[in-house]
Amino acid sequence: MPVRRITPTDRRFVASMPALAIAVAMALAAPAAAQDPAPAPAPDSAPAAPGAQSGTPASPPSDLSADVFYRVILGNVAEQRGEIALAARAFFEAARDTRDPRLAARATDLASRAGLRGLAQESARLWAAADADDPRPREILAAYAAGRSRADGTMYDPELKTRLDKALAEAAATDAGVGELFMQMNAYLGDRLDKRQVYELVRDVAKGYPTSPEARYAVAIAAFSGAPEGQSNAIARDEIDRALALKPDWERAAMVKAELIGRKAPDEAIAFLEKFTATYPDARAAAAALGQLYVDHRRYAEGREVLKRLLARNPGALELQYGIAVISMQMKDWPTAEAILTELKRAKYADNGSIELFLAQVAEEEGRYDEAIKRYKAVPEGERNWLAQLRVAFIMGKMGKVGDARRYLSDLPAVTIEQRVQVRQAEAQLLRDANDFEGAYAVLEQANREHPDNVDLLYDTAMVAEKLGRIETAEAGLRKVVELKPDDPQALNGLGYTLVDRTSRITEGFALIERAHKLAPDDPFILDSMGWALFKLGRYDEAETYLRRALKERPDPEIAAHLGEVLWAAGQHDRAQEVWQSQLRTTPDNPVLLETVRRLAR
Repeated sequence: MPVRRITPTDRRFVASMPALAIAVAMALAAPAAAQDPAPAPAPDSAPAAPGAQSGTPASPPSDLSADVFYRVILGNVAEQRGEIALAARAFFEAARDTRDPRLAARATDLASRAGLRGLAQESARLWAAADADDPRPREILAAYAAGRSRADGTMYDPELKTRLDKALAEAAATDAGVGELFMQMNAYLGDRLDKRQVYELVRDVAKGYPTSPEARYAVAIAAFSGAPEGQSNAIARDEIDRALALKPDWERAAMVKAELIGRKAPDEAIAFLEKFTATYPDARAAAAALGQLYVDHRRYAEGREVLKRLLARNPGALELQYGIAVISMQMKDWPTAEAILTELKRAKYADNGSIELFLAQVAEEEGRYDEAIKRYKAVPEGERNWLAQLRVAFIMGKMGKVGDARRYLSDLPAVTIEQRVQVRQAEAQLLRDANDFEGAYAVLEQANREHPDNVDLLYDTAMVAEKLGRIETAEAGLRKVVELKPDDPQALNGLGYTLVDRTSRITEGFALIERAHKLAPDDPFILDSMGWALFKLGRYDEAETYLRRALKERPDPEIAAHLGEVLWAAGQHDRAQEVWQSQLRTTPDNPVLLETVRRLAR
């Protein structure tokens, strides 16, 4: 069984239609007041990352997964709305998952602007690791190190507490009170102190204001990142509960509580937000957070209902209609999705080709291939247009017109090296889909001569070589990929899986897969590889755990084949049959799944 991986071309296509763009719609639906305010500029902040200045939306790198693409888009949207802290976190998470130095530089700059000292330092360290030749992140880290108030990292400067106490006393004497000061405190101090120092200082100055919900909120935020290890979540939960006891309808505090709960018990977080939004039906931001939790846990119907309720209260909100359409596509409710998308196109919602691309996908999924081709060709100019043109070739392949599809690809105006590589990959994939692996291998060999040391081409070539039984060639190619990108989880997983599945060097392969898992712990294909390796090592219970996680993350027929085989080997034949039959209902023609069922259950 070969390693499965979305090819770079497919990955870009998926990224152009991110299911998680639902969250963007939800974020737009939420009132700005429900978000953390952008902190006021603080003196003595660390220098911004040169070349990564904010102010204009960052163009996402073209080879992103849907999840990372969503975070980049969310970061851009948040920055445009003035929510710099949210933008910084979005770009940091995207950089952490991709190890892209451009995203790390962006996160560093935004975190510095937001006064998030710790996040800025983490982003700069990530940037330095991603681009060892760039001196800028090390300069920023040095600037932060030189600006610490104290060297011990745990005790704050008493003079700083004196100044804060004075500012709070003055604010308490005004009509505005101390609330806003406490809401800005973490961001302001984060640029000056370490996380533990911030927590201790916020905790101490808040002691004088036990009835201020904002004070309790500030302590909760500080505690989460700065309280002693093993105590942070409990302290933060206690403080946020006290804030909500003082101000029960406070959306922002409710969303923080849901976040704290959700890290360990997502179902409890959902239950909490369900109760909160039922009690406070006008809490739009909390409802949006609830909807996102539903979507994150694939409870699409409930997520869609949340958006529908929000739309009923805001009937002109096109972004909510867009979110409903995207969830409908996840539910494979193509008629509903098409109806809404058609209305959005008529209303000229979004001018980046996303609506046209979604409409084309609907037609493709429903088997209306001629209409799908027409719609893909109508996608406006831009990156989505190029991806749509590539998709036309795959539809032609589905129609049995492989020769026409190859001629079509050869006529595409591939201008950049990246586009030329994508055309070769698309051609090879066409041949793989038609079971012409020798032809696909020849195409990729020619592409490698044209573009030597291109990791995506090397990877794809290795996968086809493995399919052809050329294990030594596949291993050599994958080792070259790992040499070029030693921290690429997909490369490590590909090599590890090949060793586990096609050689006797299972322990060596498992070690590589474990490295991949540490870099991408939630990747369903890496989880699948972990499970398969553990099965080969005779550790059936552990194997089942990983494979069930993988199948939950991605209902893939080959993952189902693996899980069923593990259960079958463990003597649980009925459960194995249930897994196989459930997957066969949606993918009845998958050769790997069919071979597994025929081999074991005959």
